Amino acid sequence: MSEDSASTKPRIRAKARVVPIVAADDSLYEVRQKVYPRAVSGIFARWRWALVWITQLLYYGLCWLPWNDRQAVLFHLVERKFYIFGWVFWPQDVFYLAVLLIISAFSLFLFTAVAGRLWCGYACPQTVYTEIFMWIEEKIEGDRARRMKLDAAPPSARKFAIKGAKYGAWGAVSLWTGITFVGYFTPIRELLQAMFQFDIGGWELFWALFYGGFTYLMAGVMREQVCKYMCPYARFQSVMFDADTLTITYDTLRGEPRGSRRKGEDHRAAGKGDCVDCGICVQVCPTGIDIRNGLQIECIGCAACIDACDQVMDKMNYPPGLIRYSTENAIRQKWDGKAILRHVLRPRVLIYGTALLILCVAFLWSLSTRSVLRVDVIKDRRTLAREVEGEFIENVYTLQMMNMAERAQRFGIQVSGIDGARIDGTSEVSMEPEQNRSLTLRVRTPMDAAPKGSHAIYFEVKGLDDPDLHAREKSVFTMP
Repeated sequence: MSEDSASTKPRIRAKARVVPIVAADDSLYEVRQKVYPRAVSGIFARWRWALVWITQLLYYGLCWLPWNDRQAVLFHLVERKFYIFGWVFWPQDVFYLAVLLIISAFSLFLFTAVAGRLWCGYACPQTVYTEIFMWIEEKIEGDRARRMKLDAAPPSARKFAIKGAKYGAWGAVSLWTGITFVGYFTPIRELLQAMFQFDIGGWELFWALFYGGFTYLMAGVMREQVCKYMCPYARFQSVMFDADTLTITYDTLRGEPRGSRRKGEDHRAAGKGDCVDCGICVQVCPTGIDIRNGLQIECIGCAACIDACDQVMDKMNYPPGLIRYSTENAIRQKWDGKAILRHVLRPRVLIYGTALLILCVAFLWSLSTRSVLRVDVIKDRRTLAREVEGEFIENVYTLQMMNMAERAQRFGIQVSGIDGARIDGTSEVSMEPEQNRSLTLRVRTPMDAAPKGSHAIYFEVKGLDDPDLHAREKSVFTMP
């Protein structure tokens, strides 16, 4: 091929690949828009504040309640004892903690299946402390409009003073919360005395500051971000809901098409629904969502939007309940309250409720019949049996005894199972309150009392001051 012919051949050019350029202001994550919840009043707001008062009176008050010359509720890690009113729990009682966790799980399943995120909306610590912090914020900075105006204002002495007062109040509540938390593990009066004397231990100081700082961060800074991105419950709630679960629901059939109108206007004739599109339901939401867009994982079930919408409906002379607790099936099929109740009490709810009732009854029965005397018998393996005085066979045992009562006790010890068996030496023991004691016992039987081999023997420990206290433990007696 000649050079001229080669020059006339069309040249093939590779297409340039277009690479999209991501703008500098784009982000993989949503940029947080600060939420300014509007104050709301109503029946659900009163319920929410009632739970705030109940939970915080219990939390801040129980550690100060005296009981038998000690703190009523104290998880004393140093002594390895948990005191809950008249009960004293030891590490061996971890079974009760496991049962309590199972009861909590079934309670969560039951309440979620019935009415969604009741725990989140009314009793979750994140909700409770956020409510407290928002109340402080409103008292210091003002209502929603004033807070938004203050944040948008340029720096000034007044702004710094208001913000400083708010942050100081938040810090005081957080610090006291942390101190109270440590007060359940170290006696609160001893803890405060050590703090005033600057003699507090390193671990107590660390946990007081850590828990207090955590409270400040969660309730004062992150707030709705915890519910939206950190809380695992929001992620798995969908598998616990169904079409008959009571949730906060916007009635689209009644509310749409939404739109503004004058009071007294015949909105139905204008082709409008009951929703006046005022946006107050969004303004009162602590997570900043619009419930009219349907159920969302960010909804914590606090029902603030119900109270707000009912107030608007009342002003417009419309019936309440445009936003209400209802179910998916109830909205679609327009059920009344009785029909909703019949479908709420469905098989899964009855199963959860029955299991929870059985667990609670068994748990309370176990606590009420729990003995404060515990006995373990350990046979001496070094010398299985020996002949003494030419007519007796002796076995040696170690009794591990635990008096879990908060008073001194006297116990008598007897043996049975082999004719003529008796304890050599004293068979009575005195124990101090909450005392562990190891006792060595020598049990003797006549040489002809039983054939060679191992035989069952029983140790019976009975209270001399309290006949209701007794324990019976089995061991073996070796005849050589």
